Amino acid sequence: MINRVRQLRKERLMTLEVLAERAGVTKSYLSKVERGQSTPSIAISAALARALDVPLDTLFADAEELTDVTVTRAHERRPLTPDQEAGSHYEGIALQASNKRMTPFMLRPPHDAGPVPFRDHPGEEFLFVHEGRAELLFPSRSIELGPGDSVYFRATAPHKVRSLSAERAAVLLLVCDDRSGPETPHPHLP
Repeated sequence: MINRVRQLRKERLMTLEVLAERAGVTKSYLSKVERGQSTPSIAISAALARALDVPLDTLFADAEELTDVTVTRAHERRPLTPDQEAGSHYEGIALQASNKRMTPFMLRPPHDAGPVPFRDHPGEEFLFVHEGRAELLFPSRSIELGPGDSVYFRATAPHKVRSLSAERAAVLLLVCDDRSGPETPHPHLP
């Protein structure tokens, strides 16, 4: 994603300041993302994609790689967050699919979600627990999920996920960005 954000920004003749303002992040944070010193959350990635006027998955794959039919084998999922990162670990799925309305990820949430802030963004999310147990947390309630359980919700509700099983849970996450919404960034994006 590092060079992809910079490349898309430059293709659109945007300065760092303009993209940061449109995405609702600071210029210094955006600079760190472009230099690979910081990994943005899905909410921040969605804000960057909206500000660049591209589908979310475009941040993770080159335009030449995009296809109409994409098969992603289990061993081909691309890590999108460093292994040593304490928070959620994301793996990209179907990054080469073109014109998609949803972006799939394999999510391995942390056990301790306390230090992780609640995130919200325009669009919808769908979680399906593949392995282990997980908990979807909202400020006023939580939902425990086991293998085979799923949940669908508006992503504008502040939320975060944590693992409840001994090993990190394996959760299929589908993010559908609301591209028909307002052009301004969501007020609660971090």
